[in-house]
Amino acid sequence: MQFRFDMDGIAMTKDQNTLACVNLFGVFGAIPKLCEVLPEARQLIAGKKVSIGFDIKNVTSATLAFDNGSCKLTEGTEDADILLPFSTAEKFNRMIDGSYTPIPRKGFTKISFLTGAFMKLTDLLSKYLRPSEDELADDVFFEKSTLIMLHLIRGAVAAVGNYDSVGKCSAGYIVDGVIKLSIAGSEAVAVSAKDHRLTPMLQAPEKYMSCMEFDDIRLARSLFDGKVNAMVCVGEGKIRVSGMISQVDNVNRILDRVSFYLA
Repeated sequence: MQFRFDMDGIAMTKDQNTLACVNLFGVFGAIPKLCEVLPEARQLIAGKKVSIGFDIKNVTSATLAFDNGSCKLTEGTEDADILLPFSTAEKFNRMIDGSYTPIPRKGFTKISFLTGAFMKLTDLLSKYLRPSEDELADDVFFEKSTLIMLHLIRGAVAAVGNYDSVGKCSAGYIVDGVIKLSIAGSEAVAVSAKDHRLTPMLQAPEKYMSCMEFDDIRLARSLFDGKVNAMVCVGEGKIRVSGMISQVDNVNRILDRVSFYLA
């Protein structure tokens, strides 16, 4: 089994444990949104009820559960139908870039889902996360790609804040509460802070402690792609912040590290 993500050698240059968590909770954490916004993705998993667990030894674990066209990612692998174990974070990252094939610990009778529907989902995800300039020139593609990226960022912020040495320093200053990341007139996601540990939330709640709102979807994309600086945009009024400003400030610092891992 090969997962064809072109991560431009990122696995060889970043902290492996942090990268694995960015890949699991950020990259794979964007698959539920992929299935929501792309009819072709939903069609791949229509009528299927199966879950895949990823267990990275001494680091973390999570399960992608597919249920008749929908998908969600949760921590832990207790209820996974298929379990893929990884003895190191490096092996998980190598699976992402296509240079390592894991051997399932259980779920051999469901291997066809991994090599079929799931492989096609990862190909779609790669297309929308690593689009060409021509693809981004299409407004509909651009919007879907950016919304999927927003959900990747949500998971990656939590991963970097929890595992990266620099990110953990910033998370150490974040008081308990929910931080909302919003694109004006479009969509919002959120990250919850508790005892300086960050958790990506499945849905942005109505109540939150602080908020960072991007002026529009194109500004959000420029920020995600590392083409603009968040603090400069705040100063120019293109990003509006409210609530507990110290929360937003430290999330901004973590976003800089997210760009480092995704570059």
